[in-house]
Amino acid sequence: MALDITGKLLQVMPVQGGTSTRGNWSKQEFIIETQEQYPKKVCISLWGDKLKDLEGMQPGEALTVSVNIESREFNGRWYTDVRAWRIQRGDATASASTANIPPPIVDDSFVDGSDESIDDLPF
Repeated sequence: MALDITGKLLQVMPVQGGTSTRGNWSKQEFIIETQEQYPKKVCISLWGDKLKDLEGMQPGEALTVSVNIESREFNGRWYTDVRAWRIQRGDATASASTANIPPPIVDDSFVDGSDESIDDLPF
């Protein structure tokens, strides 16, 4: 499941790392608080080379984070991972809605099909 979460960066956790059968790995988690009527705190993880996307970001900064959410079972318990795959500074939804979007094209020659005498269908 892919999802965008917009909010304020609260905390950046230390980098974790280790070695597995696949080689070295690194992971960093950060906490973001949504900007809703009832704000929610979400712990999001970054893996591998994505850690660089969080560099230079400070608590209090507005972010839009694109995440994948996945749950898995281990020893009869379920664990949910919220993994970031893109981080954008600022509120991407607000900037997209206020961007310089050209106005819709108005074509007066458009026929809505209510006139039955106009039938350009080939069958």
